Amino acid sequence: MLFGAVVTCAIAQDRYPNRPVKIIAPQAPGGGVDLVARIIAEKLQVAMGQPFIVENQAGAGGAIAAQMTARAHPDGYTLMIGYVATHGTNPAVKKSGYDPVKDFTPIAMLCGTPNLLVVSRAVPVDTLQEFVAYAKANPSKVDYGTSGVGTLNHLVMEQFKHASGVPSMAVPYRSIGQAFTEAIGGQIQVVFPGLAAALPHVRSGAFKPLAVTGDRRQPLLPNVPTFKESGYEGFDGLTWYGIVGPAGMPAAITAKLNEEIGKILATQQLRDAFTTQALTVMPMTPDQFGKYIADEVVHWTAVARASKIEDN
Repeated sequence: MLFGAVVTCAIAQDRYPNRPVKIIAPQAPGGGVDLVARIIAEKLQVAMGQPFIVENQAGAGGAIAAQMTARAHPDGYTLMIGYVATHGTNPAVKKSGYDPVKDFTPIAMLCGTPNLLVVSRAVPVDTLQEFVAYAKANPSKVDYGTSGVGTLNHLVMEQFKHASGVPSMAVPYRSIGQAFTEAIGGQIQVVFPGLAAALPHVRSGAFKPLAVTGDRRQPLLPNVPTFKESGYEGFDGLTWYGIVGPAGMPAAITAKLNEEIGKILATQQLRDAFTTQALTVMPMTPDQFGKYIADEVVHWTAVARASKIEDN
């Protein structure tokens, strides 16, 4: 029996993939999730000789896409961009209808980017300190957009509100791209997205960057200070992206995908493409990625409780 199982796994690995593979992106087009999904799908298609098709499925901070993926047949033909919202912050603040650890097969970590607090160009501030003073003086003029309750851009803004006393109100959208559109239109004034998603809008002049998470300034925005430099400790949030599948995927297919993704992440072309988008590669084995996910859920659960953040 053992020999037969080994042979079956070997055949599955050798033949995989023999038809198109779907990668569910749990956000609408226009954000970091979609960007990463399309870059990695294109590279996997070239490397593995079959189409890797991105399917955007927005809503509920990624929970709808995660539930769809968890229910899919675990044959390696339905994958998902598991990221900090679906496998970190979202499960930390609400019942998401799935278990981020038990219901998925961790395949490969891809990359990460810090978060950037930006305000629309109509807001008359240029620094984080000026923003705090303006928000306190104009509490009805600093609503902020999120890509859903429980996403990292929601939690870090609530964390900042708790630390600074800013009276901003959250406005949830189906995606960070929609939040950007609403901010450009004047319906909201503040967004706290991943740097990769924010860069195009900062470069276009639509938004002013005030502070970045993490322990160092970013080369692409060298004049933007960290939160620590601006007087706020503990803002280390990272918007990370990986590939997951339904629980129970064959180990051989998981290993093959991890190996191919590892090769892709090691290429200078991919690293350069990610660097221009403020993304840093973060290669991991499936076991390492699984531990990373479990640790993230624990971490963000603690942050949510400390900041009294919950989905009401």
